[in-house]
Amino acid sequence: DVYKIGGIGTVPVGRVETGVLKPGMVVTFAPAGLTTEVKSVEMHHEALVEAVPGDNVGFNVKNVSVKELRRGYVAGDSKSNPPKGAADFTAQVIVLNHPGQISNGYTPVLDCHTAHIACKFAEIKEKCDRRTGKTTEENPKAIKSGDAAIVVLVPSKPMCVEAFQEFPPLGRFAVRD
Repeated sequence: DVYKIGGIGTVPVGRVETGVLKPGMVVTFAPAGLTTEVKSVEMHHEALVEAVPGDNVGFNVKNVSVKELRRGYVAGDSKSNPPKGAADFTAQVIVLNHPGQISNGYTPVLDCHTAHIACKFAEIKEKCDRRTGKTTEENPKAIKSGDAAIVVLVPSKPMCVEAFQEFPPLGRFAVRD
């Protein structure tokens, strides 16, 4: 979430997932591509020299209005692998509980970190074994409850996702209809 605090300014609030966050850092917000300096970092009304993974913090940013930031944005170090929005991404999905079949074009809501965005199943590339990951069928027409598949997803608006291997919290998602 993002707050405007009188006398201080714009204060995004969120959890540090990886790396550190500290005053003086230059961060980029994705998918907006907005870059700014971190003025201060606080946790439970205490100023921090450095926030570490797991910390839920508020941080004051320079020259950014509340209107420019949204829930679901991701902030990262501008100088080191900054986050970016994805126009599409390939993901492994496991269908847990779905009435009927899912085919190309299906557009449920994806919950990934704090973002909730409709994403289209653009292409179901393959069905695979849930345990081994081995391909069991190429380009299936549809998938159903119990199936695991590799699919290309296209978000309805820019969304920040990362490879699960690199940043698990930003690569994990749930799909709901």
